[in-house]
Amino acid sequence: MAELESANQYNCSRCKDKGFNLITKPVYADNGEQLYWQSGEPKEQEILVDCVCAKKRQSLHLMKFSEITSEFKGMTFSGFSIEDKHELVQEAYQCAIDYYKDFDGIRKTRCNSISLLGQPGVGKTHLLTALANNLIKKKQVSVLYFPFVEGFNDLKDDFNLLEEKLTKMKRVGVLYIDDLFKGRDYPTPFQLEQMFAVINYRYLNHLPIMVSSEKTIDELCDIDEALGTRIFQMSRDYTVVIKGDRKLLNHRLAGAPA
Repeated sequence: MAELESANQYNCSRCKDKGFNLITKPVYADNGEQLYWQSGEPKEQEILVDCVCAKKRQSLHLMKFSEITSEFKGMTFSGFSIEDKHELVQEAYQCAIDYYKDFDGIRKTRCNSISLLGQPGVGKTHLLTALANNLIKKKQVSVLYFPFVEGFNDLKDDFNLLEEKLTKMKRVGVLYIDDLFKGRDYPTPFQLEQMFAVINYRYLNHLPIMVSSEKTIDELCDIDEALGTRIFQMSRDYTVVIKGDRKLLNHRLAGAPA
């Protein structure tokens, strides 16, 4: 009973919340042969290994840091149905999957980002949020979610947050910008200035971005060519533009009358 009560004091009974375990492993020579003491006993060494709970705790911390909403935390790839979907939607789904699989190898390269662009209601946000959740939970990558309209409204309401927020956006492992330039034909000078500062910093330092937007690459370049071309260069290998008949593409219009 005392042992049970003691175990209940810890979130992890394996490591007792230390985050690591001490294990014993045999010692081998350079040629791969196991070494023994003169007594005939095998040589062994104790090493520290991360406990399985360490990654779980880190993921929880990163998820809290990400500012992803409670609803969005439940978005997964398996929860995104591509059955009977337009081929461009299927292409976007595969692009997000491929990006996740390739991430470790491309993370520090020039083309280390992903952009899903085009019409609303096709699942761009779902796919990129599922991607962000997987990067956090399975790869322990720090991701910061920045919804363009709401994010700038928050900054406008509290300029004291500006420097801290922009620093996080510049330096986080992966920056996820949702609905870039949503809400008006042309962003305000303030929005454009801050977006360029953030994306240019990440461009120069080879830090990945994930972008969803209703604008195409050409439309992003029409707004600001320096910004649009940087986004394109960073995500050249992982860009899908979804344009076409809204009744075929927008899941919210399923069953709508002709």
